[in-house]
Amino acid sequence: MKEERGSTVEVESLQEFDARVAAGATSLAGWHLQGVDMSARGRVLRNLDPAGALFLGCTLEPPDEQSLRARGALVFPVVPGIPFDAYRASLYTAEELYTGLDGSYEDTLDARVYAWSRQETTLDRSLTQALHDHAIDDALHELVREHRLVGVMGGHAVARGSAAFADAARLAGELTRSGLVVATGGGPGAMEAANLGAYLAHRSPADLDEALATVAAVPSFVPSVEAWARAALDVRDRWPGGARSLGIPTWHYGHEPPNAFPTAIAKYFRNAIREAVLLRVASAGIVFLPGAAGTVQEVFQDACENYYADASSVAPMVLVGREHWTRTLPVWPLLESLAGDRHMARHVHLVDDVSEVAPLLTST
Repeated sequence: MKEERGSTVEVESLQEFDARVAAGATSLAGWHLQGVDMSARGRVLRNLDPAGALFLGCTLEPPDEQSLRARGALVFPVVPGIPFDAYRASLYTAEELYTGLDGSYEDTLDARVYAWSRQETTLDRSLTQALHDHAIDDALHELVREHRLVGVMGGHAVARGSAAFADAARLAGELTRSGLVVATGGGPGAMEAANLGAYLAHRSPADLDEALATVAAVPSFVPSVEAWARAALDVRDRWPGGARSLGIPTWHYGHEPPNAFPTAIAKYFRNAIREAVLLRVASAGIVFLPGAAGTVQEVFQDACENYYADASSVAPMVLVGREHWTRTLPVWPLLESLAGDRHMARHVHLVDDVSEVAPLLTST
């Protein structure tokens, strides 16, 4: 059964509910039941005290729902007319987001949710998005508390088949083999490369080379998202059961599809929340590969967190590409000056090669 947090008991499956009742539960006070089909448990519910329980998007027979409300439970019903579960209890998988790809990308869950999000903003839609993003936050907490995550940031325009793409994949593989869980923004480019490298971290270098060649046949999601996604899913089919990694994309950038290589995908509606979460979960540090405006923004968001952090809370920052970060986009001089005599000073690094990264992160 799922671990309890204080006086809260989170129940996310019918099996877990049955197990707790069989163990002798008579009161549901403090229980949070999320997305559970309770339609066949009406008799059991009537024999329990539901006061203080919270039912989020559970399937209930109308008389049972009325009974629960009358006896003190708080019931949030299933939200009708939306293409997703606003109270979902788990993170997404690539297979789930790309359900329907046999037709076209527009038929997938990912594309249908994006299309829904592009409708005129109303109070109901804003509230539904907030409920969904809160559920993703809760599901992500389970992953974060069990693993040390390292962020890998970089340009979304890095093409499959390029040296930069291969470097990002090999870096992520090395980080994964060192015991860290790679987290990215979940999109294309360097993000996809990192999730791919993490996925195949425990396969041979020859397998990784073959996978890189497979996806390189479709360098970009333009003009065909279907072909781009299928190439990635072909790699997953060829080597099932890859190593764990996390992607944190957003429907705010719905024109960029999520990559298929994370084993868990925390997809948000609100990009501001997603950006903050991505930095927060990377407790083992963040690697910044060459990128443009978005990556620069992430560098200084992270720097701001470290600037005000106490010594025990500073997370390493590693910028890869001396030429890029000192001349093309001279971020490093400002970052180095900002670090100054702060606690973060000894945790900020500039390197030229991805092979230099893992020792800096695994030695802290």
